[in-house]
Amino acid sequence: MGYGGSINIRSGKKWEIMFLGEYRHSIDAKKRLSVPSKFRRDLGGSIVLTRGLDHSLFLYPREEWQKIAEKLSALPAGQADTRGFVRLMLAGAEEVALDALGRVLIPEHLKAYARIRQHVIITGVYNRLEIWDEAMWSSYKKRMEKDADALAEKLGEIGAF
Repeated sequence: MGYGGSINIRSGKKWEIMFLGEYRHSIDAKKRLSVPSKFRRDLGGSIVLTRGLDHSLFLYPREEWQKIAEKLSALPAGQADTRGFVRLMLAGAEEVALDALGRVLIPEHLKAYARIRQHVIITGVYNRLEIWDEAMWSSYKKRMEKDADALAEKLGEIGAF
């Protein structure tokens, strides 16, 4: 498994990166994950790893993370569920670096959150990469594929698809 990569897209007057595809990789004995070579150049030197949704991890280029963090910090702090979500995303975030071989160390608390064992799936999802335990991804993907038509109809009703 391994297809996709990153492409440049026009957004308004500037070009942005879009990550696409699905790759299977393994965590090594030192808890490092090799990021697919097709993504490395566009991630840049500084990247942020944080808790994602559905027990995945989100990996953002630093510039993109800054946009996300600003949006999160602008959410109303007076609502408990909003505070909780902001805490989940920001408190779990870690700035990490790719080593010379394109590997990133996954901190233990994030590895535990995502229930990552040895084999992972790395997906390109527009402005971020997602890191999933292979079994969790397989289960999630089957559910989404089963419900894809119904979801497309709902999105069509609100004009999003």
